[in-house]
Amino acid sequence: MRIRSLARMAALALGVIYAQAARAQADFPFRNPALSDDQRISDLLGRLTLQEKIDLMSDHPSFPRMGLIFSGQVEGLHGLALGGPAGWGGRGLLPVPTTTFPQEKGLGATWDPALLHEIAALEGYEARYNYQNPIINRGGVVVRAPNADLSRDPRWGRTEESYGEDPYLVGTLTVAFAQGLQGPDPKHWQAASLMKHFLANENEDGRSHSSSNFDERLFREYYSVPFRMGFEQGGSRAVMAAYNAWNGIPMMINPVLKNVMIKEWGNDGLICTDGGALGLLITAHKSFPNKEQGSAAAIKAGINHFLDTYKDDLGKAVKDGYVTEADMDAVLKNLLRVYLRLGEMDPAGVDPYEQIGRKNDGEPAPWERTSSRLLARKATDESIVLLKNDNHTLPLDKNRLKSIALIGPWTDQVLLDWYSGTPPYALTVLDGLREAVGTHVRILSADGSDPAAAADLARKADVAIVVVGNHPECNAGWDKCPTPSNGKEDVDRKTIALEQESLVKQVFAVNPRTIEVLRSSFPYAIVWSQQNLPAIVHMVHNSQEEGHGLADVLFGNYSPAGRLTQTWPTGDAQLLPIMDYNLLDGRTYMYSKEKPLYPFGFGLSYTTFTYAGLKTSATTMPADGEVHVTVTVKNTGTRDSDEVVQMYVQHLGSAVTRPQLELKGFRRVHIAAGAEQSVTLPLRARDLAYWDTPNHAWRVEKEKVRVLAGGSSDALPVHADVAISNTATFAP
Repeated sequence: MRIRSLARMAALALGVIYAQAARAQADFPFRNPALSDDQRISDLLGRLTLQEKIDLMSDHPSFPRMGLIFSGQVEGLHGLALGGPAGWGGRGLLPVPTTTFPQEKGLGATWDPALLHEIAALEGYEARYNYQNPIINRGGVVVRAPNADLSRDPRWGRTEESYGEDPYLVGTLTVAFAQGLQGPDPKHWQAASLMKHFLANENEDGRSHSSSNFDERLFREYYSVPFRMGFEQGGSRAVMAAYNAWNGIPMMINPVLKNVMIKEWGNDGLICTDGGALGLLITAHKSFPNKEQGSAAAIKAGINHFLDTYKDDLGKAVKDGYVTEADMDAVLKNLLRVYLRLGEMDPAGVDPYEQIGRKNDGEPAPWERTSSRLLARKATDESIVLLKNDNHTLPLDKNRLKSIALIGPWTDQVLLDWYSGTPPYALTVLDGLREAVGTHVRILSADGSDPAAAADLARKADVAIVVVGNHPECNAGWDKCPTPSNGKEDVDRKTIALEQESLVKQVFAVNPRTIEVLRSSFPYAIVWSQQNLPAIVHMVHNSQEEGHGLADVLFGNYSPAGRLTQTWPTGDAQLLPIMDYNLLDGRTYMYSKEKPLYPFGFGLSYTTFTYAGLKTSATTMPADGEVHVTVTVKNTGTRDSDEVVQMYVQHLGSAVTRPQLELKGFRRVHIAAGAEQSVTLPLRARDLAYWDTPNHAWRVEKEKVRVLAGGSSDALPVHADVAISNTATFAP
């Protein structure tokens, strides 16, 4: 009660301050909502000194003489981060709890854009709440999320941060997350969605100086697709340039920022460097002799926000003529447009989100609400992928069990990754199992560090559940990963073989009812497990509802329907060199000729589905047309469940090399046992275009295209052909 009273008093005091500031500054035209955005921005720019313009490019800048405070940036890949292992809440400060969801890889495995929109909307609300709350006053409303990078190689140390390997899937989820963060208001955002890391930032070893090399077709058709969709469809107007180079030119000074991102995709907003990237431009890429010239080049390329020390260098660059104040004004107009949309140049009473966190309405904090806990549990349930289930091993019937051996490291912890916040609570695997079975089933627990003791425990139990996988922080310091198959930021994996599979073998040798729970941020080559174990479940780290989610699936309260978003190879021999960015050499399900352990889009269920009657609304369509594809899906089993309906295309007469299979639509639907549902997905001819490099345009060919549908990329039982009736080109 004391805290809430203080909060109420502080909110009232802050409201008076804001009202006074609004009245005092009402004569500034940049505060006048009746003026156009450009007029307001130009007015403010005209009032800033050169030093203030330089300061404006830093994080969380303020200009007291005009009553202006602009937001800083916060992390938010799978929940707002104001704490966690990295201490995002601020040095020397206690973390602020926030609703914490499964890692981004797990959110991708839901194949559920509506869910991601809901998660992001809550995250944006929590960002506002913490930033504007007079007691907390932490963070900001420019959220570094989502990560729109593609996970083309499972050894990439930041695979956990990617929705998947397919550009359409990742782009669709990126759009949903960006829209959820920013909200539905056409003029104001709840929070800004800052996508990262542009572009092709998909290796950690050597990332500070490496170059991702590939042609313009792959740039247009693969690597840039999620970012383009995020700008054009998601409405994002903020992005982080990657550390790496593309074809030898560092991304923070690459001409593609202006030539494509701004001019073609309409990003009239924020473009920032990655942390310390200006210094690396000099020391690692060796593009310039000093930061003075480097900062000038960054401004001219379109950068308007530095996550680095830069102020003295940029000031000197202006003085020495490497960059002009007019150059700075050109990029600052875009930066200010983001702050304008966040309501930070408005008088009081205009921004629809300005009362979040300030108004004491008696409601609990957002992370304490039942709805937030239920959303985290739903996300965890939907993210779990059932990889194997022979002879209906799962779900377990707790009424027929007397004992369970739970074996594996960290089963009594929810492991957080570098970009996590601090959850308000964390329900572990052990907690979840105990709650699910009650007191009449004994749970025997061992961490597996002594395999003989673990095997002895498993021998005594009715069923053994072995939880293996990676530690998201490698259980080590920065840049350290003692286990070869582990990785994280700044460290790529050296192998995809699971070292802990030896523990699984020892347990299985004494208990044939052994279930493997692979709790991991990455794909693993668990060939032995797939060949021998009766059941395998995959889930990612980090969710505050981890224990509930796993128990929901293991004991049948939820029928799993998660799908893999990345191809799982059979071993290292199927992998190309990690720096080979040319997909046509055999990467991803689109170009690989190898038979994987688990294919893209794969995932089992506790029920079965059949597909029938794929129909198209027309058998032909013009190059600027669209058809609707309808397929009937029936739940032929005995359990209500979700199914992820996936639609792919194959080009049957293209003049250029195309993917052997390409996702072009999907929908997660819930179908009751015995029921059937018609699912309709749109297919535009323009989405079948390839990039015609000589003519710098998108080309739709006159050809026949096969449309296929099913529950996985390797199980597409129904198809139909559509003929595109003419050829056309479209400007980018």
